[in-house]
Amino acid sequence: MSGYLVSDERKVTTRRFIEMKQKGEKISMLTSYDFTTAGIVDRAGIDGILIGDSASNVMVGNATTLPMTVDQMIYHARAVVNGVKRALVVCDMPFGSYQTGRHDGVQNAIRIMKESGCDALKLEGGVEILDTVKAILDAGIPVMAHLGLTPQSINKFGTYAVRAKEEKEAQKLLSDAQALAEAGCFAVTLEKVPAALAEQVTREIGVPTIGIGAGGHCDGQILVVADMLGLTQGFSPRFLRRYADLATVMTDAIGQYVTDVKSGDFPNEKESY
Repeated sequence: MSGYLVSDERKVTTRRFIEMKQKGEKISMLTSYDFTTAGIVDRAGIDGILIGDSASNVMVGNATTLPMTVDQMIYHARAVVNGVKRALVVCDMPFGSYQTGRHDGVQNAIRIMKESGCDALKLEGGVEILDTVKAILDAGIPVMAHLGLTPQSINKFGTYAVRAKEEKEAQKLLSDAQALAEAGCFAVTLEKVPAALAEQVTREIGVPTIGIGAGGHCDGQILVVADMLGLTQGFSPRFLRRYADLATVMTDAIGQYVTDVKSGDFPNEKESY
């Protein structure tokens, strides 16, 4: 498959994300962690691809995102960048790479950008990391913010439940989003927050909101590609729509291959030299 499933094959930029919000055009995003998958996702017409630190769960099998390192994120990001021509490519900064302060945050941000070739970075947190976000922006690196359920803080939360249901936390999330947008972040991811709050944030800030479990009023949506393709099992949050059942497709195909090898059917004469 060589062509794209969208007519506009221009490279998507952070500026175009903002223009899409202004035009009322919804933004589509998915995660990817490898060259082959990223190429397929890109050719299908996705607007943005996130190399999420969810690679920790999806690719490695860890219980949380915390173990991911800068080196590992660069490895996955480089693979994705090599497979993408059109989509905006955003890479997560992993836990510990920016929480220690401005200097470490900028140093790690520059390294990820230089060694991966990605287009932008995503950081979790609000005003607590605002100085670091500003410093990264000052270094010329686009930043996507991430509020609501921030998986790198799972040990503080103690649960993956919906965030900002109480008024105090909701007001903090709104003020955090406003501060991050005003600082220059080009977009804000909202994870597992009430739809009404996400709608308010979307209405009150000038940059796009990208929702995951945040209702349909966000400017865009993102899902983990392995989840929406039905590769993962036993994970069925309310916000997840499965568009395929690739786990069954792959299991059946591999099972048939095993059968053909054991029976001597594969390879046949046409498949031999």
